[in-house]
Amino acid sequence: MKMNRNRVLDPGFQLSFVFLFLFALLSAFAGQTLLAVAEAAAGLLCYLGFRRDSHRRKKAIVKFMNSLNGDIDVAAKDAMVNSPMPMVIFRPESGEIIWTNDRFLHLAGEKDHLFDTKLDGLVEGFSTRWLMEGKSVCPQEVTMGPRRFQVFGHLVRTEENDRSSGFLATTYWVDITDLARVRDNYFSSRPVVALVVLDNYEEVLKTVSDSARSALLSEVNRRLAAWAEPCGGLFCAVDRDRYLFVFEERYLQGFINDKFAILGEVRQVTSADGSPVTLSIGVGQDGDGFQELYRYAALSVEMALSRGGDQAVIRNRTGFGFYGGQVKETEKRTKVRSRVMANALKSLITDSSVVMVMGHRSPDMDSVGACAGVCAVARKLGVPAYIVREPGGDPGKGMTDRLMAHERYKDRFLTPQEAMEELDASTLLVVVDTNRPDQVQSRPLLEASAKVAVIDHHRRAAEYIEGAALNFHEPYASSACELVTELLQYLLDSTDLLRVEAEALLAGIMLDTKNFTMRTGGRTFEAAAFLRRAGADTAELKKLFQTDLSGTIAKLELIRSARLYRDGMALVAVEDPVDRVTAAQCADELLNVSGIESSFVLFPGRDGGTMISARSMGRTNVQVILEELGGGGNAASAGAQLPDKSVGQALAALKAAIDRVLAEQDAT
Repeated sequence: MKMNRNRVLDPGFQLSFVFLFLFALLSAFAGQTLLAVAEAAAGLLCYLGFRRDSHRRKKAIVKFMNSLNGDIDVAAKDAMVNSPMPMVIFRPESGEIIWTNDRFLHLAGEKDHLFDTKLDGLVEGFSTRWLMEGKSVCPQEVTMGPRRFQVFGHLVRTEENDRSSGFLATTYWVDITDLARVRDNYFSSRPVVALVVLDNYEEVLKTVSDSARSALLSEVNRRLAAWAEPCGGLFCAVDRDRYLFVFEERYLQGFINDKFAILGEVRQVTSADGSPVTLSIGVGQDGDGFQELYRYAALSVEMALSRGGDQAVIRNRTGFGFYGGQVKETEKRTKVRSRVMANALKSLITDSSVVMVMGHRSPDMDSVGACAGVCAVARKLGVPAYIVREPGGDPGKGMTDRLMAHERYKDRFLTPQEAMEELDASTLLVVVDTNRPDQVQSRPLLEASAKVAVIDHHRRAAEYIEGAALNFHEPYASSACELVTELLQYLLDSTDLLRVEAEALLAGIMLDTKNFTMRTGGRTFEAAAFLRRAGADTAELKKLFQTDLSGTIAKLELIRSARLYRDGMALVAVEDPVDRVTAAQCADELLNVSGIESSFVLFPGRDGGTMISARSMGRTNVQVILEELGGGGNAASAGAQLPDKSVGQALAALKAAIDRVLAEQDAT
């Protein structure tokens, strides 16, 4: 900067005078003495005149520049002091305020100064991290008194006592109170659409008298109306068991905070035989219009019903939120849906060139049996069918080996790669025993298939197979084999089933019901009776559930390490590798111990991380607990995989999830 200023003040004419004196010197050498003297005198006079004028010019320019700098300093200081925006200069490391203008003093309620005051003490919760990260805008709004601000700022490095350097932060506080108020009012007044369904309407009201039905519905309507009235929205019945509720978004957070308490209030209304009325609530939020909001609400209520009902589900642009769902699923007494689904499956198979069937990864006997049942339907309809499976051991390997030994199934098992080669536009892919795309045997095969059918009994997760041509999803059912068997009863005779197929289906039911002791209903035994008529031998199936001596010893070692947690919960956490089947059997066996209502077995996974196998007698919904950890299943049997946690970390996360779920359950 100094060099540039000198060049401005001194134009650099010295070279011209040098040439004048050179000309005088040349004239002297040429013998022109008088001319040389005249030239030298003229050059000297010009040089002296130039120096005098240059000195005068420098003084004038310096005076002007000093005046200009002073004016700029005065303007800068005046701009800071009289800035229309509040300004604060402080040390970001300590938050110590160095200087503020009068507008900020007025906001802070001070008259003189705020020296030696910490900014975070004056403005609660104010963080300077964004400045240290090089950002120029505070990512959060800042509240001071009744006003709200958007804070801008920057850092300047300073020298402190010529020994060390520090930072000063200059911040500008833009008042956005009015804008924020309008924005908040806009978001809080946006419409929300909810669908409320009495999900067990038929089961509760089927056997009661007309007068009792009217009294029960009147009580339900009264409680629903009292719940909706404070919102001042639109609440009306659109069917005998369905209501439409439109309200402003400002009231939604209150419903979330009290965990949709209306679920528990309506559950207190019971029929003459003591059956409680339960609701399913689907909420559509953050849609572009009423049409999209209604679609979100319809998806939400479908999700709630597919997870067993008695819960609220919120759908917005980003995904689903779940509330409630603590009670056991209620068995449906009508088989109309099964008949409709059977006819739909028949049409899909008939219109297909080939049928591919696959279950979840590491398929168990429920998955293998359901696959065999679908193959039996395809064979009856004359359409070739194949089961997709990965080579290697899995919990259902014993039943898979029995199927492969049969003549009809020798060439009916394909790897995912082979299945992709056989895939065409008219292929039907049937997914059984799972509804989550991340758990199927081959996700690429699922995504490449044009026609997909899903048959599952697990509660639906937030991420599920969408766009299926057929979705037979009933969480009340004991197993996928039970659902497939119900379809078989409308599509073929018991004599059309191969004995090995009937035994595969019955083995799946026996596995998931723990030999007909858990999650069984009248329809479970009806399905088992059909399979028994088809030739299933229970004595032969008993052999499939036998374990070798080493497996029995390993299971007993796991049981020995069980520890009780809270009331009636057994936790097993081992650091050594354990077979998944052994871990599941340990979880089952712990339920035979008096006083234990639920069990959780944690063990290292094959590819790292931690696996969890959970079982329940019914009082505790283990699926809701493991959903907190990204798992799934149903109320009595669930599992989870935590790929990034050790067994110790997974155990701590599991205990925290148990505490959260039970606290919410106690609150409702």
